[in-house]
Amino acid sequence: MEHVTITNMCMICDGTRVVVQDRVDPDWGGLSFPGGHVEAGESLTDAVIREMKEETGLTVFCPRLCGVKDWVNDDGSRYMALFYRTEQFEGTLTPSEEGRVFWMELEDMKRMPLAPGMDKMLRVFLEDNLSEYFLYLENGTWQESLK
Repeated sequence: MEHVTITNMCMICDGTRVVVQDRVDPDWGGLSFPGGHVEAGESLTDAVIREMKEETGLTVFCPRLCGVKDWVNDDGSRYMALFYRTEQFEGTLTPSEEGRVFWMELEDMKRMPLAPGMDKMLRVFLEDNLSEYFLYLENGTWQESLK
């Protein structure tokens, strides 16, 4: 059995535009999709809906699971970020303490300063043949694998 921390991230789409967050976190800054932690006892779907409301001001509907990023920490615990996508939402974009949120053309986002690993995460969000971005330590160096 593993101790697992579960988080989520959601790509909110409106045609060719997506909601991006310019994260202010010094350890993981840059453009990404909004997301956050699943709380104890909370359903995974309820967690992503709650996080989108908290971080963007938008109420999302029917988020679909489309992939995962995961790795094992030095202490043996696993960290998982579940990736969701939705085209159904209502409300007005509002920033949070996590960072500014705004609409951007998806193609433009790919050319911007992204949060570390976000280029690979985008592939999992967008490519039907990928479902996992896995990081693992090999000889003291982090390796990346898309599956």
